[in-house]
Amino acid sequence: MSERPVRVRSHRDLIVWQRAMELMVEVHRLIPRMPSAHASTLRDQLSRSVSSVAANIAEGAGRLHRGDYLRFISIARGSLMETATHVEIAVKLGYLRRDDVARVEALSAEVLKMLTKLGKVLRDR
Repeated sequence: MSERPVRVRSHRDLIVWQRAMELMVEVHRLIPRMPSAHASTLRDQLSRSVSSVAANIAEGAGRLHRGDYLRFISIARGSLMETATHVEIAVKLGYLRRDDVARVEALSAEVLKMLTKLGKVLRDR
């Protein structure tokens, strides 16, 4: 028996968008643990970059042309890498502990795999 494909009605149906939203929530749970006086710029950059991941997935899904969709998936990937870098900076500066960011790192890896696969599917069509 073959599986019927899942119908995607909006970006909210995309598992990659759902995971990116989970990542955003996890990162925003960590931000208050960072010292506000010393890390305000890093906190702001982290908040913006993690929010950009899901936002770009949604914007790409809303585009009419596959090339535009692929471009926004690429931008989401870049924002994900930026987020991972900001998290690593926070750990290296002692603002967060490695065990604090384990869930964020796991979600980031999952979202990266999904974005890579989605990009490949869009390119191959």
